[in-house]
Amino acid sequence: MTEAPIRLLIADDHPVVRDGLSSMFASAPGFEVLGEAADGAEALRLALDLEPDVVLMDLRMPGMDGLTAIAELGRRGSRARVLVLTTYDTDSHVLPAIEAGATGYLLKDAPRDELLRAARAAAHGEAVLSPSVAASLMNRVREPAPQLLSQRELTVLELVAAGNTNREAAARLFITEATVKTHLLNIYAKLGVSDRAAAVAEAFRRGLLASGSS
Repeated sequence: MTEAPIRLLIADDHPVVRDGLSSMFASAPGFEVLGEAADGAEALRLALDLEPDVVLMDLRMPGMDGLTAIAELGRRGSRARVLVLTTYDTDSHVLPAIEAGATGYLLKDAPRDELLRAARAAAHGEAVLSPSVAASLMNRVREPAPQLLSQRELTVLELVAAGNTNREAAARLFITEATVKTHLLNIYAKLGVSDRAAAVAEAFRRGLLASGSS
């Protein structure tokens, strides 16, 4: 039994790019191009009407951009997989697209065979990333996350969680009570809270304080 072709929708604001992609996929075995869109709003409308297996989505388009269209497709329950095809490989573009629901992220300079493989993989729900994008994400993961609270702020919060007053905390740390208050105000701002109890609760929720701190 012959496998059904992978049905594609191509969304890009450049006619030359759309034509090139349409010709490439139409001439490749196992693909069917259902339509083309020049912006995010048209991509959204056609994706909901035509129900493609994969949408090849540019990010920078007039009106509704690709990122908004991806998020809206997910919100409306579209089953289409979105394969981002763009010229941008920075974290500020990649991460929002993946968070919005994109299955894959490729650059427009990818070789023909890579594009075909990526579209097939996306149709099967497999994550696809261009090598440069994958390397960028790996480097980001390897970078230590910035510490939310300083070591001194954590120490002050641990003392507060253990039931110490500002004066007691100051005495134990050999600092002034005013300095303790300053640390607490900084802690409140970083945790988005307004008092001691909320700061302690939020710190436990985020895993900044161990359960043995209380």
